[in-house]
Amino acid sequence: MKKLTVLAMLLASGFVQAQTSAATPPAALTASASASAAPSSPAKKELVARVLALQKGAVEQTAQAIVERPAMLLQQQAAMALQTRVPPDKREAAAKLVQADLSKFVEDVGPLVRQQAVKLAPSTVGALLEEKFTEAELKELISIIESPVNRKFSQMSGDFQKVLGEKLVAQTQAMVAPKVKALEQSVVAHLGLPPAPAVPASGPSMKPPKK
Repeated sequence: MKKLTVLAMLLASGFVQAQTSAATPPAALTASASASAAPSSPAKKELVARVLALQKGAVEQTAQAIVERPAMLLQQQAAMALQTRVPPDKREAAAKLVQADLSKFVEDVGPLVRQQAVKLAPSTVGALLEEKFTEAELKELISIIESPVNRKFSQMSGDFQKVLGEKLVAQTQAMVAPKVKALEQSVVAHLGLPPAPAVPASGPSMKPPKK
């Protein structure tokens, strides 16, 4: 499936880096890209399996993000349609129905894609780890991932995103909203569609799909 191919590329390129960003990697790790890794061995395979086990949460988060991406896109499109195509007296009911469908999609599809991601990890990410890292580097990587400081940093990632996101939206909404409106009008004009009718500034809010 195309989405799972994208998942494999995302995991291969970034999931280890995201989980180890709290620590400064030693020179041996930074030089590993240019150095040729030692041949595989049962011990090396065990180390790779251990890394994958430690990174299971990151694998599942990547899969969940891929599931939520189309839901968020549809949510954005629905929010615009509610304001421009749905009569004001019917918007709240329509918004609730759309939200229910989005939530159900994420709840139904999320577990399936997360499970498939965990199955794909050994043959994708695991294969790259085995090819590019030596046993010594894998041991060092495990020690970084397992460090208390890195664990604390990883656990706080949701808090970091929340405080930054709230502040960012608050400070940029006034600047971005007119540009979004101008872009919408430009796209409508390019498509030869009639301009959307003016609507009140307030309207039903669409919350992100429930996880």
